[in-house]
Amino acid sequence: MRKRRVIVSGGGTGGHLYPALVLGQKLCEKDPGLQLTYVGSGRSAERTIMAHHKVRFVSMPIEGLKGRGWRSLKALTLLPGAFGKSLALLLRLKPDLVVGVGGYSSGPIVLLASWLKIPTVILEQNVRPGFTNRLLVRRVKKAVAAFESSLPYFKGKGIYLGNPVREEFYSLPPKERDGRLTLLIFGGSQGSHFLNKAIAATLPLLQKTKDLLTIFHQTGESDLEWMKRSYAENGFETAVAAPYFFDMPDYFRRSDLIICRAGATTCAELIASRKASILIPFAKAADNHQARNAAALETIGGADVILESEWRPERLAEKISYFLEHKDRISVMEKNLALLKKEGAAEAIAGLCFELMDADR
Repeated sequence: MRKRRVIVSGGGTGGHLYPALVLGQKLCEKDPGLQLTYVGSGRSAERTIMAHHKVRFVSMPIEGLKGRGWRSLKALTLLPGAFGKSLALLLRLKPDLVVGVGGYSSGPIVLLASWLKIPTVILEQNVRPGFTNRLLVRRVKKAVAAFESSLPYFKGKGIYLGNPVREEFYSLPPKERDGRLTLLIFGGSQGSHFLNKAIAATLPLLQKTKDLLTIFHQTGESDLEWMKRSYAENGFETAVAAPYFFDMPDYFRRSDLIICRAGATTCAELIASRKASILIPFAKAADNHQARNAAALETIGGADVILESEWRPERLAEKISYFLEHKDRISVMEKNLALLKKEGAAEAIAGLCFELMDADR
């Protein structure tokens, strides 16, 4: 019998890539002979992550359309090439299933696969489905939701199975508290200039407690050097700043509190590891999905949220100082996150994938 072939498509950010990698790993565990191909955009962060994991990766000449103003014109000119490359890939590989994990790069290949009668399924990590998945939902067999509240968007095709998260996040032990407060700060796979500036502006207000703070900061490549200088100039010589942390589960384990954006995969990792956070949603995220994600965690008391429009250095400094003095509040937030925790997502989604492939044989 011919080996099964699966294409997992999507990306543009680590928030789409890691669910893809987790699902791909689970598919290969269940069928070691399965031939897996990842398809995504050509962004440098994406290529770096996929190269690190040593997987077969095909990049598409494609950029996002929504919310980019005049830059959407360039994205439109790239679409014919993306459709052409997607069609050639589908005809050459003849996959048994195409999975779209969100992001603009999943659009052409999932749409073409549906036209070619290849089984398709999409994964939606956000509370409100993204632009690409809203367009694709009418064409696919199934749509997997990370939040139960997302199901009404999927016109009867939705199934609530959760967001596939790296297994290491589920098995993190509770952090033992001491007199210090360990902060993990990151703004996604490429860093966040807004968040980096916010931290730099807040450091002078934390002088009195700097000796009680341990800081790990994923800055992204472009802001690394000036962020290091900012820490040094404000007396935070022990702060660890790096462009990217590949072993993110270990940094979660070592941290008491996480300050970050509210991308879907980030929120899923916070839920899986039950880590308290201060979320600062990206204000320009498509359909304001980061604010919606953050609200889902804030509603059950699992996170504090500061909107960009409401952010002030004094406010962030006050919150950090509060958590330094009230670590019991961190413990409460961790317990509250159990209300959203859904284990076994990757296993369940992989099972659905094999059901769709078997039904088509």
